[in-house]
Amino acid sequence: MSRRSLSTLLAAGGAAAVMALTQVSAQAASFQGGNYGAYAMEGQYPTISSCAGTFQQVGATRSWEGMTLKYFYSSKCGSFARIENSRPNCAAVLQRSNSGTGRVDGWVSETVDSGITYAYTKIGNNLNGRVSRALLACDGHDAVYTNWY
Repeated sequence: MSRRSLSTLLAAGGAAAVMALTQVSAQAASFQGGNYGAYAMEGQYPTISSCAGTFQQVGATRSWEGMTLKYFYSSKCGSFARIENSRPNCAAVLQRSNSGTGRVDGWVSETVDSGITYAYTKIGNNLNGRVSRALLACDGHDAVYTNWY
């Protein structure tokens, strides 16, 4: 499937649509949609030197079928989603809302790499009135999500 048709599918079907295209043998991949990348820090992983060590988990860890979903926030950098104990065909997703109302305007996801059981997203900028939430998507479906922060 071409990148263009992937983008079209993701825009039409939401963040979980990425999982419909993920194969068990596929390597981890980052996808994004909406206006993700429009704000500072977006497109960077939380491990970059200017952000490393500034994130703290916010809210409760969410679980689904033995997998866990966590949401991390930094007042300096923004937020990211992390999934652990995951099986193949799952992805960590971070949804961001520009207005603070919880309407998804941009999102980024990261699939689970073959041979490991965790994944984390790139940073979403939920600073200055924007909000975001974490989502665990498996097999093309939204499984569990956190509150908006």
